[in-house]
Amino acid sequence: MPEHLAFYISNTDNKNLLIKRIVSKNLIGKSADLKGAVFSKKTLDKFIDEEVRHGNFNVATTTSNSLLHSSEGERKKALLQHLISKNPDYIIVDNVFGNLDAKAQKDIEKTLTRLSQNISIIQISNRKKDILPFIYQPFKLENNSPVLCKKTEVLKNDETKNFVPSLPKPYTINNNKYDSLIKFKNVTVSYGDRTIVNNITWEIKPGEFWQLTGPNGSGKSTLLSLVSGDNPKAYNQDITLFGIKKGSGESVWDIKRKIGYFSSEHLRGFERLQAIEKMIVSGFYDSIGLYKIPNERQIALAHQWLKLLNMYPIKDKSFLSLSVGHQRLVLIARAMVKHPPLLILDEPTNGLDDRDAALFCKLVNKIALESQTAILYVSHRKEESLINPDFIFDLQPQKTGSIGTVHKTS
Repeated sequence: MPEHLAFYISNTDNKNLLIKRIVSKNLIGKSADLKGAVFSKKTLDKFIDEEVRHGNFNVATTTSNSLLHSSEGERKKALLQHLISKNPDYIIVDNVFGNLDAKAQKDIEKTLTRLSQNISIIQISNRKKDILPFIYQPFKLENNSPVLCKKTEVLKNDETKNFVPSLPKPYTINNNKYDSLIKFKNVTVSYGDRTIVNNITWEIKPGEFWQLTGPNGSGKSTLLSLVSGDNPKAYNQDITLFGIKKGSGESVWDIKRKIGYFSSEHLRGFERLQAIEKMIVSGFYDSIGLYKIPNERQIALAHQWLKLLNMYPIKDKSFLSLSVGHQRLVLIARAMVKHPPLLILDEPTNGLDDRDAALFCKLVNKIALESQTAILYVSHRKEESLINPDFIFDLQPQKTGSIGTVHKTS
């Protein structure tokens, strides 16, 4: 039987170095004549870049769409099949389940299980529950060297620090009293002859904590675009945003000013060498980078957020020097300095390791408990033990478009 390995890593481990060492056979002792393949975001991005730059469509999807215009699930399935077709002796799979719904995860797991009968699978994962069931030799990295660990080890909640100080107060008192922040009534959105969501009725009130769930393609992104003002199809619907009927004269920017938004893709926009303190202060101006001189009150509030995050002693360090998990904590603080009526978190734990995911979710729960900001948490991954939403809005695909069901969690 082929040998299978898993490397359970943290966000502070050097993943690129690990992959290079595996490929060069310095880590797993394979003979130099074996041919390997790497399933990773980096590999996928290279194929997408080939499509965009040179029109080379080397990876075929089941829907005949380009990779660029396919869902994450379609992309990953297509890439995996493409790599398998090359008949490798082993395949390295990195974060294979990230951004996938339960069905897509199960499909890829079945494919890899079948494949494991013939070739070696080497998995790299930062979440223990993602380790493939047929792999019995998980390793951790210590000083970039593999150390065997028990698969049954589970991260304990008390291994992450609590955020002890109270949440900083708003910069200004919001005198707008909304009975409802978001209100959809019988909302249906179609593109051509395909209906995405059908007859959606949903209301988010101030201070509520919602989780939006549903499989890939069920319409989660469509609903978010209706809320954020980025979808022109909102004008033909019965939608009320922050007390104003859609289409009655509000601008997209009026809406966006009332929303704090974070996506796991958000980090791509922050590539400047800004200090952590300046990153948080820039939230008062909704700018990427700080180009204005903040006042004393703004600086004081930014310092309170830094102390809450246990980052005040490193406030002058570069934002880019932080781990991915700690960068996301800073961006949440940046979004919250003005205590917006609504905070949208779109796939916020994607790519985080177990420790950073637990830390991130503790901050989200604290915001939900100690502020009047409503939270809309969107995720494929079920973080049952980490987040504590009041309600779940579950999208269920149907032939006539996805319908929505509300579940109260307590």
